[in-house]
Amino acid sequence: MLRLATMLANVKFGGPELVGFIVAVSFAAGLNLYATLASLGLMAHAGWVDLPAGLHLLSSWWVIAAAGALFAVEFFADKVPAFDLVWNALHTFVRVPVAALMAYGAAAQLSPEKQLLATLAGGAIALAAHGGKTAARVAVTPSPEPVSNIALSAGEDTLAIFLTWVASAHPIVAGSIVVVFLVAIVIVIRFVVRAMKKLFRGAEGELVADKGANLNAA
Repeated sequence: MLRLATMLANVKFGGPELVGFIVAVSFAAGLNLYATLASLGLMAHAGWVDLPAGLHLLSSWWVIAAAGALFAVEFFADKVPAFDLVWNALHTFVRVPVAALMAYGAAAQLSPEKQLLATLAGGAIALAAHGGKTAARVAVTPSPEPVSNIALSAGEDTLAIFLTWVASAHPIVAGSIVVVFLVAIVIVIRFVVRAMKKLFRGAEGELVADKGANLNAA
């Protein structure tokens, strides 16, 4: 444990490490913001990781306690079929802005232009993660059994905490993992959009054919 703490504390976020950290933490926040904040705060408070100066506030016990309490609420709320859709829809206005603010704080030592770019990237990555999570919930919610919904939610919680830990210990590795997830999300979204276009085109073609048949019958 002491060796692990020493290894984490020696991580310095600069250059590629900072980029990987922002990418991974933003994605994790898009999945479960409160788990991400609580994990970062606990590791920083324990001295396991030296967070960028702009994120030192996360090590406050007030922030850790608030994030932990909200994580406990979300842990149960996010596993109730149908209600989880409402919960995630509302959290679009929480996860994305806070992830952007975290990226802004993490990039505080950079130039204003790069800090702005980091902020926008953090918000966009969180939105992609949040959107992928919400899409998965929409697909699973109609299922009559609650097991799949609970399993999906637990997997998202675990992934968020895992990515936060890896981002603190191995930020470049964590960033690379998230890039793979982002590519997968883009591919799935494109597939869904194409499928929906084909569906609408097919429905439109059937409607035109029905109108034609009615006119001929008349």
